[in-house]
Amino acid sequence: MLTPRTALILAGGKGRRFRPYTDLIPKPMIPLGRSEKPLLEYVVKMLVLQGVENIVLLVGYKWRYIYNYFGRGEKLGVKIDYSIDDERYSGTGGSVLKALEEGKVSDEDFLVWYGDIIAEVGLASMYRLHRQHDASATLAVAERYQVPVGVVKAGREGVIEDVEEKPWIGVNVFIGVAIFRKDAFREAAEGLGTSFDIMGDMMPILVRKSKAVAYIYDGPWFDVGSLERYEKLREDVISRLEQKLFPESI
Repeated sequence: MLTPRTALILAGGKGRRFRPYTDLIPKPMIPLGRSEKPLLEYVVKMLVLQGVENIVLLVGYKWRYIYNYFGRGEKLGVKIDYSIDDERYSGTGGSVLKALEEGKVSDEDFLVWYGDIIAEVGLASMYRLHRQHDASATLAVAERYQVPVGVVKAGREGVIEDVEEKPWIGVNVFIGVAIFRKDAFREAAEGLGTSFDIMGDMMPILVRKSKAVAYIYDGPWFDVGSLERYEKLREDVISRLEQKLFPESI
């Protein structure tokens, strides 16, 4: 098995930082590039091209819009299922837990992809690392991060000595792609209830109880989590992705 067969995509948020557009459509359906394909279709197509067979969309806000577009995945050559957030299950962790309890994942290992992340993560090499370490969780990690604001160095008495606009800093950051072992996820989630966050609530528990590893990813990645970030997407990267994912639309 080269990659996890099943991927869960988190696509249920209300997209408040995309208003007023998300008053009409859910954030995963925001169009990208010249082809104007939805953000979520970029993610789905990237997974399909790497061998993922089953995709579960974890949806909530305006989920019927997403279902009406993707259906059961026939036009994309993949099986698509849905798990719908409700009042009991919420947060990234709660959404994944609900899909597990609904029996949406049959294999022991599964992929989780945050639906507003664009990254060409090599799933085969990431999964190989996961299996080599018999890990409970493997997180895709970038080794540097661009601070979204200007950084000021102030000296004595508050005198500014240097200013750097949106510098890159050397720090390991999670880029929203992870592989989990099903039993380890469930065990770590015990006691958290049904509404919790993967990184903030569950991962600290998982790290203490079992082995989690980092898969270092050195390619470009984009968090399309806000209107400001959406407007600053690099056109060259999106154009290259379009040519690879949607050659018929270019």
